[in-house]
Parts: sequence; C-alpha cells; structure tokens
Amino acid sequence: MDELLAWIARGLVDDQDAVRVERVDEGDIVVLRLHVAPDDVGKVIGRHGRVARALRTVVRSAGARSDRRLVLEIAD
Repeated sequence: MDELLAWIARGLVDDQDAVRVERVDEGDIVVLRLHVAPDDVGKVIGRHGRVARALRTVVRSAGARSDRRLVLEIAD
C-alpha cells in the first residue's frame, strides 16, 4: 500500500523526489503519513479536500482487505 500511495502522490506533485510515505503501526491501526514538499501540500489536498478524500478512500479500502484499519495523514 505504501508504494501505491507514493506512486499516486508522485503523479500529483511537482517535486516528486520529496514524496515519502512513513508507516506507523499503532495496534490495530496503521497510520500512513504522506510527506510532500511544502509547496505541494495544496495539490495533494485538492480543492475542498477532494483529492485527500479520494486518497483516504483508496487507503481505507485497502485496509478493509487486510482486516486492519489504515489511516492517511498528510504532512509537509
């Protein structure tokens, strides 16, 4: 899931080298922190949060297949 999220994010941003996904296990919850360049945060969030909502939907559905709760956080 980490690689898929990074691949999607690289397609959205200008500075592709700054894209990094950090995985943090917190019991039953896995937090995926998406790090992008500060100038690209708006592109990953999108207008009214639509892109971020879509990314969270993809992450959540992948977590449902593995019986773990996946949560996406967007960081700069």
